[in-house]
Amino acid sequence: MALQDARDQVDGAFTRDNPRGLNFENAFGGATSIFRRRYTKNLAGYDLAVTGVPFDQAVTHRPGARFGPRAIREASALQPFDPPYGWDFSPLEEFAVADYGDVGFDYAKVAEFPGALRDHVAGILAQGAGCIAMGGDHYVSFPILQAHAEVHGPLALIQFDAHSDTWPDDDLSRIDHGTMFYKAAKTGVIDPASSVQVGIRTVNPDTLGVTTIDARAVHEAAPGEVAARIKAIVGDRPCYLTFDIDCLDPAFAPGTGTPVWGGLSSGQAAAILRDLAGINLVGGDVVEVSPPYDTTGVTAVAGAHVVMELICLWSWNRRQSDRR
Repeated sequence: MALQDARDQVDGAFTRDNPRGLNFENAFGGATSIFRRRYTKNLAGYDLAVTGVPFDQAVTHRPGARFGPRAIREASALQPFDPPYGWDFSPLEEFAVADYGDVGFDYAKVAEFPGALRDHVAGILAQGAGCIAMGGDHYVSFPILQAHAEVHGPLALIQFDAHSDTWPDDDLSRIDHGTMFYKAAKTGVIDPASSVQVGIRTVNPDTLGVTTIDARAVHEAAPGEVAARIKAIVGDRPCYLTFDIDCLDPAFAPGTGTPVWGGLSSGQAAAILRDLAGINLVGGDVVEVSPPYDTTGVTAVAGAHVVMELICLWSWNRRQSDRR
């Protein structure tokens, strides 16, 4: 059956009619969309939209994450043949997932970018769909969080990262990928007491009340123990999960702007994410995939797997929804 489908299914990003179902296009051919989902701006009948944010003008070191969404889409072509490993359901078959394309913005008017992204995500949420984003540098999480907080109120934040990104910065006009969670906490977008940072291995003495599970603590514990601690912190409140790919050790994700040694393995991250099943996830992102610094493409592969795990986490509590 899969062989026949490989002959018949071509360019599903534009030609597929059913928003649900696996895809058997040749991984090396066809138009690339996230997991071969259909590109559309009309989310009627869709449960979840995945969108790209090709912005990297807030970096403090190496640029290149603007190419992250494109690379993640290409890498994701390896996955839509089967249900994701480690889960007992098939989200691409049970849920209607769209590729919403990328946010549009004028690259020469950087100050206008945050509002453009916030409105872009708000437009997705206004259509009744969930939103998973692909960055881009990590600043992009702030406007996305703002759009979600307008719907859900202050959010619990689950942040996988090498850096806390809470360095002091009271100037909301500054666009910086190292200070946006300081701003999110100070403006009430996230609730620090219900938030947690995982994999941290750089110094920032003021956590703003956010719990830190640093990289060493992850290495010294079983993945299930780490996940249980995260779930205890966020409870059942609406939460947003952001995954900076530099949470992974550079051995597993060299294509990123500010790599730091001593990070998580891809196996650790996968196990922790799967054990978070049941959290009240309302949105998420994967950021800082910078393809120019990885000739193997393995960083984008990791990013695509994180997107799938976010889809699974978003879908888990909605599997018995009356909408389907």
